[in-house]
Amino acid sequence: MSRSTKERAVDLLVEEGLSLNRSLDVVLLPKSSYYYQPKAIDEETMNEIRRLAFRWKREGYRRIYRRLRRSGRTINHKKVYRLYCLEGLKIRTKPKRKKRNASSQQLPLPKNSNEVWSMDFVFERTIDGRKQRILTGIDHLTRENTILQAEFTFSSEKLIRYLNTLERLPRAFVLDNGTEFTSKDFQKWAEDKGIEIHFIEKGKPTQNAFIESFNGKLRDECLNLHYFKNQRELTDALRIFQKEYNDERLHSSLNYLTPSEFKRSYG
Repeated sequence: MSRSTKERAVDLLVEEGLSLNRSLDVVLLPKSSYYYQPKAIDEETMNEIRRLAFRWKREGYRRIYRRLRRSGRTINHKKVYRLYCLEGLKIRTKPKRKKRNASSQQLPLPKNSNEVWSMDFVFERTIDGRKQRILTGIDHLTRENTILQAEFTFSSEKLIRYLNTLERLPRAFVLDNGTEFTSKDFQKWAEDKGIEIHFIEKGKPTQNAFIESFNGKLRDECLNLHYFKNQRELTDALRIFQKEYNDERLHSSLNYLTPSEFKRSYG
């Protein structure tokens, strides 16, 4: 509950006959906060923070601060945080899992784009009752979402047909041990294309951290926010998410550039 909301609650309780001190105790608002008169707020900046928070519902104040700076506004992150909290805009975050002590077999970070991609599957169910398999892919260097395709099923044959439609392919894939990836057909296809295959250890998804991170963002920022009637609606939403992810979403690991901007910086 934001401070302004608590202040309104205190005023209502006082109007109902409760003492001020008791009202402050009920809503857990310190007396100093109740009487504090904040400095005049730039309403234009506040409106822009509200707009950005509504547009990017799962972004915190740090990315909103970066977006304000990119738009030419002179403002420091502490003020953005204060205004962000004042409006009760803080998003709920899941507790971080403990990091495993097991050694990671991740490949070194590549020096160029399209050197190493990760692939994986995400599952979703549409309102018509059909189960959807979403093939995802991420470039290890640029964090570009290179693959995002929904199908009812994804056999190794269908996987190969889809990959053959792509304009570019990496020099290496990092994959889990799913049957589509371990099949002889897929192995033969990769060999013919000159693509190296690196499998992570079974039961250790953290060794494929880039795609695991992307899948979490896809779930949190797209799939969990909508109900999809059918595969067509899901596919339309995935296309929008992919474009926003690559061209508009700021990545802290890329010094708050978008994947497209970071890729261009590498020539």
